[in-house]
Amino acid sequence: MYLYTYRDYPDLETLNIFGWCLNEEINLLVIVVDVNPIWWGQQAQRATELTLSKCLDAVMVLGNSHMAMSRTNKLSVIASHFEDSHFLYPGKSWRMGDSCGDDASSSGDGKYELLAVANNLIAEEIRKVMSKTEVRGNSTDTLLAGTLAKALCCILLLKKQLFTEIKSRILVIKAAEDCARQYMNFMNVIFAAQKQNILIDACVLDSDSGLLQQACDITGGLYLKIPQKVALAQYLLWVFLPDSEQRSQLVLPPPAHVDYRAACFCHRNLIEIGYVCSVCLSIFCNFSPICTTCETAFKIQLPQMVKPKKKKLKQPT
Repeated sequence: MYLYTYRDYPDLETLNIFGWCLNEEINLLVIVVDVNPIWWGQQAQRATELTLSKCLDAVMVLGNSHMAMSRTNKLSVIASHFEDSHFLYPGKSWRMGDSCGDDASSSGDGKYELLAVANNLIAEEIRKVMSKTEVRGNSTDTLLAGTLAKALCCILLLKKQLFTEIKSRILVIKAAEDCARQYMNFMNVIFAAQKQNILIDACVLDSDSGLLQQACDITGGLYLKIPQKVALAQYLLWVFLPDSEQRSQLVLPPPAHVDYRAACFCHRNLIEIGYVCSVCLSIFCNFSPICTTCETAFKIQLPQMVKPKKKKLKQPT
């Protein structure tokens, strides 16, 4: 698993600046956005109907709509990178002077100032993240398991600091393909979210994600692979804006078929039939007399050899 400290999150003073009330029930939406520059660069070469800029615009529309529905609705946005994960909103670098600065109040378009602050902060933070990126190779693996672990730690930290009940859910906007090497960390995050009653929703832009299908099915969230990328904002508002209580009154897309194949510990490949260690439950695609995880030696029962019967010599008559 990934280990994070309190320094990775915005401090309590920053959260209070952005309207995190301490004595009211909070409805928190954590949006995890896959900003892998390699995948988005390849996507821009294939088609221009959906770029990273348009995807972030759709995320801002969803975040603004969520905060506008109720003053107790709060938002957090985390960017998932192939190297690290970063908080886009709220940020640790913004203080009271920044949140009430000229960018938010001098827009002159009648926009709610908190929404303007959120949009400006997300745009500024994503510029910092992408400007510091050094692309090496062509791997599109994203550290999604680590980002989900950070989102869970953020939710649990807020529950501990605010001393109030928090309704929380996580929305993952997935772009790149799954990385089988993150299987164990991913499953640990899923079961931790299930234990804390935290829903995980998934909006997949490209190929299906078996890991996110399992996450949504286990935690009770929604999984959707959008058929038209250009309509990302519409799908986000229709499917993922309502919370778990409102979804029962809506006509939503049917649940997707869940791929429950596991990744073997030896080659990190998804398999349907394999060998499971009876001690640590590690999964292997090929038989091994010694478990490479817990080093347990298995006793192999060989088939018993049947000894031939000795023929009795007949005595001469």
